Amino acid sequence: MCIVTLTADQPVTDVKFTKDTLSVGLRDGRTITVPLAWYPRLLHATAAQRKNWRVAGGGCGIHWPDTDEDLGTEGLLQGAPAPSSAQTKVQSYAGRRTKRST
Repeated sequence: MCIVTLTADQPVTDVKFTKDTLSVGLRDGRTITVPLAWYPRLLHATAAQRKNWRVAGGGCGIHWPDTDEDLGTEGLLQGAPAPSSAQTKVQSYAGRRTKRST
């Protein structure tokens, strides 16, 4: 029997984005890469908003003040996307922004 233990207490060292992914570097050398679509607030954020991040939660979390998004290494290591209720709110908000723009 093999048991995998996820250590969530790994301080964040770096955050990078591609068009489709979010990658978080950890102090132990690992990089967690997840689909950006899992986090609608970040998906719909501008490049400048995504670059404006801070280490939070004692080093084990990331906060984006411009989008009010908070992610922790524990959730990222477990492959946990944002709750669907957050996705619904962001999609609803994005729809309102589009309607006002046109």
